Amino acid sequence: MAGTEDHRRILILRHAKSDWHAGVGSDFERPLNGRGRRAAALMGAWLADEAPVPSLVLCSAARRAAETWTIVARQWPAAPEAVHDEALYLAETADLLHRLRSLDDGVATVCLVGHHPGFDGLAIRLAADRAAPGVAEMRAKFPTAAVADLAFDGPWSALGPGKAALLRFVRPKDLV
Repeated sequence: MAGTEDHRRILILRHAKSDWHAGVGSDFERPLNGRGRRAAALMGAWLADEAPVPSLVLCSAARRAAETWTIVARQWPAAPEAVHDEALYLAETADLLHRLRSLDDGVATVCLVGHHPGFDGLAIRLAADRAAPGVAEMRAKFPTAAVADLAFDGPWSALGPGKAALLRFVRPKDLV
């Protein structure tokens, strides 16, 4: 059995609802809409009450993901600055898993903020109990601003498919 120093948490947060009519030139620059900003604040308040403060935040550099993290981070008294990474924009599940496997073992909790389908695919792939209700819900739909909270024991380099326990899957509609 791994010691408590090997206990890891993975928070996978899909960006909140974006504004398709914002008149921006690219998908990358799409901002959040009003509903998205409200959902991000709601999820941020839930995370601040229910989840550990992340040691590291890896956030897609896309505007809608960055805005989501900014709103969520305001809910924690001491949230870390996010690492905004263009490689996380529309990243595939395998690339995200590789990124997690390369984390320093000093990171206890990581929060990933990004996009469908890679980020929700990662949550589904990591979940050990594929028959759990939360996994079925994620497979059916991982809506904007939803979060998967997973736990994993061991070094980051050992993380793989079916190696994490899905603690909970929470959607904004679950909180209203």
